[in-house]
Amino acid sequence: MTNLILSNMTARITELKKHPMATVNSAQGEPLAILSHNEPVFYCVPAKTYEAMLDILEDIELVKLVQARTHEKEIEVDIHDL
Repeated sequence: MTNLILSNMTARITELKKHPMATVNSAQGEPLAILSHNEPVFYCVPAKTYEAMLDILEDIELVKLVQARTHEKEIEVDIHDL
């Protein structure tokens, strides 16, 4: 069976179990595909990369919300009424 690996670097799960931080650090800040029986089982990403991914996902959700509301009627509001 062929598997798509969405990372330039891979490590075996046994390596991760034996030396977790050394395995993660070997990726030098890049995403790391963890393999079990030569199949990707999960991806290990640095905290900064994960945070950036969540920010992008949040932005995508906000864009969808804005697009859904573009046809709504505008309501004028005076700042002093707030």
